[in-house]
Amino acid sequence: MKAYLLDGSHSTDTTGLRVSAALRAPLEAQGWEVEHVVLRERTIHDCGGCFHCWTHTPGTCIFDDDNRTIAAALATSDLAVYLTPVTFGGVSSRLKRAVDHKIQNISPFFKSIDGETHHHRRYRRSPDLLAVGWLDAADPPSEALFRTLVSRNSINWHSRTCVSDVVAASVSAEELSALAQRWLGDLRDGRSSVVEPPAISVPDAVQGDDVPGPERALLLVGSPRMGKSTSNAVGTYLLEQLSEHGIETDTLYAHAALRSPEKTQALLDAVEAADLMILSFPLYVDSLPAPAIAALERIAAARRRPDPSRRQAFAAICNSGFPEAAHNNLALGICGTFSRQGGFAWAGGLALGAGGMVAGRDLTQMGGQTLALRGALDQAAEALAQGHPIPEAAQAAIAAPVIPAWMYRLMGNTGWIVTAARQGALRNLWRRPYADR
Repeated sequence: MKAYLLDGSHSTDTTGLRVSAALRAPLEAQGWEVEHVVLRERTIHDCGGCFHCWTHTPGTCIFDDDNRTIAAALATSDLAVYLTPVTFGGVSSRLKRAVDHKIQNISPFFKSIDGETHHHRRYRRSPDLLAVGWLDAADPPSEALFRTLVSRNSINWHSRTCVSDVVAASVSAEELSALAQRWLGDLRDGRSSVVEPPAISVPDAVQGDDVPGPERALLLVGSPRMGKSTSNAVGTYLLEQLSEHGIETDTLYAHAALRSPEKTQALLDAVEAADLMILSFPLYVDSLPAPAIAALERIAAARRRPDPSRRQAFAAICNSGFPEAAHNNLALGICGTFSRQGGFAWAGGLALGAGGMVAGRDLTQMGGQTLALRGALDQAAEALAQGHPIPEAAQAAIAAPVIPAWMYRLMGNTGWIVTAARQGALRNLWRRPYADR
């Protein structure tokens, strides 16, 4: 049996070292072949969101770096292990960068699982999933989000058994050893962790008539497609409506902002200058894309002591390639947790399903096709401009299905076939390049 450990810890993270050691010891004692991959020591490009690994070179990422090695190892493993500091209720940006590339190990074709749209498996069997996160101090909302994220990942990866846990940095060696034995026992016996979906709402939303409206708003686009993305199109429309209220606006792109220390500092300066920050991003494996998480990590680290006399608000818009907008709720919960931990006032989030139908186009040029979407964004802009949270009516309007889920799946599956045929890859759509499992 083979266990593949993906370690998303930081170089100074002693808790990560203790957790990985406590887990490796019983695995090796039980005869497992263990490979421990420290992700900060590997070269992995950010997932570009191009879907070439589905339609151009099926089963293989276009980036020829360590992501392919990891994908190949996971295709032949019996157990995949996530090791990570819990980051706003999710995983670290280092681990998320590797996780984002795992889509090459599943099929692009849609199917319904328990009434939700997901993807078909590519390989005949998937590894079980164990995820262990750690926190400096207990934070029940973050822990609930983490466990839910792992559970959602296991559905998409078609894992038979999924076990998750969160430990405190103060956990003793004896306690860690006992926990590791329990985790492996649950995996052996096929006992997946029972996860109760957490409440996504965050209690520190902007409230009250005495809250002044923002003078400056910053849009941070979290999509790797940057200006050509649905995230940019939706965020830009919202920003334009805010401009009509006399609010000064600016737009930055997370991927570009992380390319140099100078650009990262420019992002941090822009965040501090803004009264309202809006993050618009696509759903990547049940969460935010890795660069968006990395940008939030940098922002939170720079805001250890935000000015208590000044209220800055944070809002988020998440769009996904699934027709059900509810897929985005967990990612918006992570955004709300970032808002709380980063010293912002949470102004709420918007969840858009079937975001690919926008395909980066100007919403005003799409006519009636985006009438409901624009109406929801108009409501959100009106509230945000007055210093209020995004109203529930706007959240409900943007989350309303555009077309029935069954029709979306049919159209999407046809689209994958047509695109692959144009690339001469139709015969390879179900290819298993790393193993015949």
